[in-house]
Amino acid sequence: MDKHSQTIKFFRQRIPAFACVPGCHDCCGPVLASSVEMARLPRKSEQEQDAALAALSCPHLGADGCQVYDERPLVCRLFGTTPKLACPNGRRPEVMVAPEVEEGVYRYFRQVRHVLV
Repeated sequence: MDKHSQTIKFFRQRIPAFACVPGCHDCCGPVLASSVEMARLPRKSEQEQDAALAALSCPHLGADGCQVYDERPLVCRLFGTTPKLACPNGRRPEVMVAPEVEEGVYRYFRQVRHVLV
């Protein structure tokens, strides 16, 4: 496992999970994700990418929700776990992400190349 994969795994294990409102996709819009994380996801065609961007959506969002939920990028995992990225429906985990973990994720973001999802 390379350094970036280890870092991603480290943060994934420390970002708490919670149940979203069924059918809600308010957080699923265009986001920046590291190129390392995107390499783990299925490739979408340029047409699919363009259509999602035009709709201010994510190309990995399907009729039944996130199609890559288990592999979703760190920024998607942070939504709803921190006041900086609060859930618009007020959902949250019992314990929010630890501030040092959140800062570590942002530090990681500053160190890697990003692409628009």
